[in-house]
Amino acid sequence: MSDPILSLRAVHTDIAQYHILQGVDLDVPRGGVTMLLGRNGVGKTTTLRTIIGHWAAKSGSITFDGSDITALPVPMRARAGIGFVPEDMGIFGDLTVEENMVLAAVSGPLDKARLDWLFSVFPPLKTFWNSPAGTLSGGQKQMLSIARAMAEERKLYLIDEPTKGLAPAIISTMAGALRELKRQGASILLVEQNFSVAKALGDTVAVMENGAIVWTGEMAQLATDAALQERLMGLSMESH
Repeated sequence: MSDPILSLRAVHTDIAQYHILQGVDLDVPRGGVTMLLGRNGVGKTTTLRTIIGHWAAKSGSITFDGSDITALPVPMRARAGIGFVPEDMGIFGDLTVEENMVLAAVSGPLDKARLDWLFSVFPPLKTFWNSPAGTLSGGQKQMLSIARAMAEERKLYLIDEPTKGLAPAIISTMAGALRELKRQGASILLVEQNFSVAKALGDTVAVMENGAIVWTGEMAQLATDAALQERLMGLSMESH
C-alpha cells in the first residue's frame, strides 16, 4: 500500500502496570474505512487512544499524513486533522447540543453548509439544538458524539464502537452517516463489534489479538471466509 494516511510501527503502550499494546504495526489507507476487529480486551480501544494521544506510546512510532506525531499532545493531533469518537461518547451533558458542536469546531466558527449536512444525516441534532445534551436519548447522544467529530472536515476519523447498545433504526442512521462520510473521501479507522455493520462499511481490515495485529486484508476476503473468521475471532461473521 502506497502512502497510507496513518502508520503505526512497533507501538507499545502501558496502562498502569499492564502492557496492553505489544508491538502494533498498522497502516490505514487514504480514503475508505479500515475496520479494527478482534475479541473484547485485545487492545482495540487502547490503539485508538494511543493514536489520538490519550495514552502515550511507550515505544514505537506513529506517523500521520507524513509527519511523526508520536510525541505530540492531543490538541495538536486534533489540529493536524484527526477526529476522535470515544466509546463513552465524550459529550458535555450540561451544555446544549449547539454548545457541544461549537466546542468541537477547533478551527473557528461552525461552517453553515457543514452544519446543514450534519442536520440532514442526524435530524435530531436540529430538533434538540438548544437542549442540554444530557437530556438526549442514548442514540441521540451517540449521534451528537459522531457529529462533533464531523463538525469540521478531518483527514482521519477514529471511531470506537459507534453502534454499541443502539436500536436497529439508530444503527441504520449511524451506518448511513458513516457511508456518506466515506463517500466524501474520508479516511476512517473504525472499531465495531456489530459484524453486519463491519461488512457493510469496511474496505480493509486489521484483526487484533493480545495487543498486536495478527491479520490484515480486504473486508471482502474476511466476510466470505467463515474458517478465517473462526480462526481469527472465534466466531462467524455470517451468523451476526
